[in-house]
Amino acid sequence: MDEQRTDPADGTPVPGTRPVPPPANDLTELKQYVAVHAKAQRIPPAVYTGVMDRIRTDDPEGPGSWAYEWFRAGESAEAAGQPLDACRAFTMARFPYVDGPARARALERATAAFDSWRRDGTPIEPHSVELPGGTVHCWTAGLSAREPRPLLLFTGGIVSTKEQWAPVLTRVARLGMAGVVTELPGAGGNTLVYGPKSPAFFSRVLDSVTGRAQVDRTYAVALSFSGHLALRCALDDGRLRGVVTAGAPVRRFFTEALPGGTVPAVTVNTLAHLTGLAPAEVPGRLRDWALSDAELAALDIPVSYLVSRRDEIVPPGEAELLRRRVRRLDVVENDDVHGSPRHAAETPLWMILSLLRMRGERSARRAAVSALWRTARLRNRWTARAR
Repeated sequence: MDEQRTDPADGTPVPGTRPVPPPANDLTELKQYVAVHAKAQRIPPAVYTGVMDRIRTDDPEGPGSWAYEWFRAGESAEAAGQPLDACRAFTMARFPYVDGPARARALERATAAFDSWRRDGTPIEPHSVELPGGTVHCWTAGLSAREPRPLLLFTGGIVSTKEQWAPVLTRVARLGMAGVVTELPGAGGNTLVYGPKSPAFFSRVLDSVTGRAQVDRTYAVALSFSGHLALRCALDDGRLRGVVTAGAPVRRFFTEALPGGTVPAVTVNTLAHLTGLAPAEVPGRLRDWALSDAELAALDIPVSYLVSRRDEIVPPGEAELLRRRVRRLDVVENDDVHGSPRHAAETPLWMILSLLRMRGERSARRAAVSALWRTARLRNRWTARAR
């Protein structure tokens, strides 16, 4: 049996973190919600469709199971000398979280495949932060004591690993920034517990790279649930100068959607896994995570928020709360489901443009990125109308 995990801020034991038998996830839900992750990782449609067609069960082992078929795709990519594609397939094999040996092996192989890829001519380096409650593993680029740069802090959501997003670090130098990519507590290789004090781990990551980056000029691209953590962290840590997020829960997710039973089971199960709670305990224990009107009004940094109008996980009404209370807010809306999978091509351009705006850059580069984003957005609308 695993040991009781401890609070990342002060090392004290966290209630509810004794092992809870992993709940069974519905295969239909897994197939529904993994699509956005496949598109974000640029897994070719033919590969994605081929693997998904072979999956008939979420049993832990054996042909036709989720982990087995995606793991086999990863091995095929590795054998073809494509370590980054292998990493992406192994990452899909451990989706949505490690619940046993098969997904644990997949996570290990994903990390190893990414490490193999990044060693071959990329500027990406590993970095770990040891804290009383566990270890935060990161990938970094551009850290330098001789030439410290403003910092980009990038994190995904509750089902994301750092390897899924770390390729962005190959381009961070073009923005004149250093970069750190990491994971939410409990996700991937982050061994901390996801809990009320989790926003503090962002601050500890900044502490760990002080002197090698201008951490007092940190901008976070924090997707989904990590956006919620970044907003909470910004209330206490003035080094966060801006937050770019997509589909982040703010209040209604915690006070209405979770208690109301409208949240997909795979999301509740994943939250239970990260927090060490039983699924039935999640709605009540997370209710206090909601950001109040006063907290939202206290945010004095620019916030860029992407909302999917048909989001089936995070209520689209969260954007209205931000509009009423956050002073420096830019909202972009997509007629899409959670994660805006139909807008996967334009979303990275929107993120870059948001960062450039937050940093006050007025340049040909900003104008070019803006033009590319607007063109991609118009193309998406034309495609949608043609369907």
